[in-house]
Amino acid sequence: MRLFLSTIQWLVFILAGSLVAPLAVGNALGLPPEEIASFMQRTFLLIGVSALLQTLFGHKLPMMEGPAGLWWGVFVVYAGLIASGSLALSDGLRQLEMGMLITGGLFLLLGAMGWIGKIRKLFTPLVTGTYLIILVAQLSGSFMKGLFGIGYLTDEVDVRVALPAFGVLLIAMLLPRSRFGFLRNYSVLISLLAGWLLFIALGIAPEVLPAPSAFDIPGIFEWGLPQWDAGVLPTSILIGLLLLANLIASIAVVEKVVAKSQPDMPPVDYNRTSLIMGVSTALGGVFSAMGCVPISGTAGFMLTTGLVKRLPFILAAAGIALVSFFPPVTAVLTSLPMPVGYAVIFIPFASMIGLALREYQSLQGGDRDFFIIGVSLMIGIGSLFVPAQAIAHLPGLIRTIANNGLVLGMLVCIVLEQLFIYREKAALRGKDGTSGSR
Repeated sequence: MRLFLSTIQWLVFILAGSLVAPLAVGNALGLPPEEIASFMQRTFLLIGVSALLQTLFGHKLPMMEGPAGLWWGVFVVYAGLIASGSLALSDGLRQLEMGMLITGGLFLLLGAMGWIGKIRKLFTPLVTGTYLIILVAQLSGSFMKGLFGIGYLTDEVDVRVALPAFGVLLIAMLLPRSRFGFLRNYSVLISLLAGWLLFIALGIAPEVLPAPSAFDIPGIFEWGLPQWDAGVLPTSILIGLLLLANLIASIAVVEKVVAKSQPDMPPVDYNRTSLIMGVSTALGGVFSAMGCVPISGTAGFMLTTGLVKRLPFILAAAGIALVSFFPPVTAVLTSLPMPVGYAVIFIPFASMIGLALREYQSLQGGDRDFFIIGVSLMIGIGSLFVPAQAIAHLPGLIRTIANNGLVLGMLVCIVLEQLFIYREKAALRGKDGTSGSR
């Protein structure tokens, strides 16, 4: 029974964290409801398969996979080009398939060459802590809009949605602190079921769309064969390098949480993880879905529920993949009210601030580290408030970085820290040279 409930809770967390991106992208692209449902179906398959591959053969951590925010951004950029009439929908979708195939090949190359271990050295506690704070800041806007019901039934704050959503959030905050072990361990599952039933009772839950068939195998290249375009290659390489940085930072966070309860856990093989990431990203192109990455929010979920064992997660990942073959089940799951999903996973994501502060506690650089943190957070969080249209005229490479505060802040942190380290080493070499000449 314990294994079953733990598996269901993992399933709920994966589901709640995976619905927003494909729904938002499908609507941005102007896809009809039946194609959005098919897109969701293929995304579920990719999420489940990617998680299984990584947990069994890659990093081997119980770590949720989900649509990458960077790919989300790229899809939205293409949606803008399509809406403006400068790119046909079919061409844009086929170019996105090609982009994921190229990025997958880059991950395979980096993993095969064994370069990931060297890159990982850049991700110090200073960088990881900064990454987590900017990540929460970036997500906080979406969470608050979701809780206030903005974009759910109307484009304004909706009291009918906000009151029950914040009620669910209150339940999600109180259950992990209950004196009853059952309520603490399964707080995410209980909160989601209670919220879903509440929204149904109030008549504000989405209707379940009719499924075209009871069983359906997700197809490959549903958008057509991949299409080459000169702009796809540099964009794909940049996205791959940025996703690699995201991958390393996310795994480092989850690895530390798991290590607390499993101190004998073997270290993560990052080169092997990159190989699996290459396979799963390429599968995103093959299945016409969104490329997936390990989600650092898993660490917050583990801290909230205490679930760190692999077996329940493996079963949940297999369940998500299996669901994709049954459109009626997919239709029911996609009827989950998004405000409830935001309320349920609010606490796991908010707890990542605590993880960031623990990373900072291990620092000993003093004023130097405070300076780097301040500059990185100002630039990273500040860029989140720059309107997308204000940088639309910039070259694609610069626009991709400037449009993502998380990546920009993390890159600034890495560069500043490495510059300070180089400067300090140079000063030491200078002193040694002076001493030697004397």
